[in-house]
Amino acid sequence: MRHALQGRLPESNCYMAAMETLILTHQDVRALADMQLAVDAVEEAFRAYSEGRARMPSKVYLELPEFDGDFRAMPSLLGDYAGVKWVNAHPFNHARHGLPTVMGTYVLSDPKTGFPLAIMDATFLTALRTGAAAGVATKHLANLPLTRVGFVGCGVQARMFRDAHRTLGDFELEAADLNPEAAERFVAESGGRVVSVEQAARCPVVCIATPSLAPVLMRSWIRPGTHINAMGADGPGKQELDPQIARDARVIVDEPEQSIHGGELNVPLHQGLFGPEIIAATLGDVITGKAVGRLTPEQITLFDSTGLAIQDVAVARAVYERAKQRGAGKRVALVPAG
Repeated sequence: MRHALQGRLPESNCYMAAMETLILTHQDVRALADMQLAVDAVEEAFRAYSEGRARMPSKVYLELPEFDGDFRAMPSLLGDYAGVKWVNAHPFNHARHGLPTVMGTYVLSDPKTGFPLAIMDATFLTALRTGAAAGVATKHLANLPLTRVGFVGCGVQARMFRDAHRTLGDFELEAADLNPEAAERFVAESGGRVVSVEQAARCPVVCIATPSLAPVLMRSWIRPGTHINAMGADGPGKQELDPQIARDARVIVDEPEQSIHGGELNVPLHQGLFGPEIIAATLGDVITGKAVGRLTPEQITLFDSTGLAIQDVAVARAVYERAKQRGAGKRVALVPAG
């Protein structure tokens, strides 16, 4: 897939002549995108950012404590595409309103002119790229081949982690959730078995995505050589891991400033339990060979992911290119000519 993500694209790839913007609904994006496409796109995004071929301003938060949620605006530039994702996080949406916790919209533009090439649903895109990042991290940081993967938190994101890891090979699946019914549904769909959180934490690879504000995984449960994808902490105050895990692990992050502000490291850093020097490298630098990931087979590795705008633009452009190839979506004259 990398050939579709690199190099400059001819002007004919835009809808500039007809001044039309491509509209892709949630159903369109689900039909066009698959996990292998997302994994390839996200890996290239991390590589491009490490090599200075992408730009990404800081994520902007609009906190909404009165509604128990927030919005994030995430702009970025990657090659011949620029874009911004407008996405929410409202943990109580399903119970209160029958809506997804996370909903997003992506605007993909031509940076040469500013013309909006596409507007697409980013709800599935967000889940897909988050799962893909975990798969890319496991590829570069874990002891492979995969044998067992533990999933802590069995919501939508766990299914993305499952699919991303299946691009790396077969494995036994162990699932844990504070809601036993959620774990049972996940296992019914995926195979494997329902276990306790402690048992899931003893797998060689652990993927965790919860809305927790207090540690869920304890250091005493983690075995030598484990790789952990900590994906749930994406805002100030969120925390999923016993801070001792980070102390004892080689910590790889997607982006240092975001990790310090709102990633898994944010709470223990602000408590003074350790400093920013605990960050060993970024995943992009590991992918490009600028930094070493795992140093020894016995070392614990931790990927602290907050989610980057470059992941979104990489997957959005891959979806857009596939949509053009397949004639998917609807074209509309969104902006006036001239």
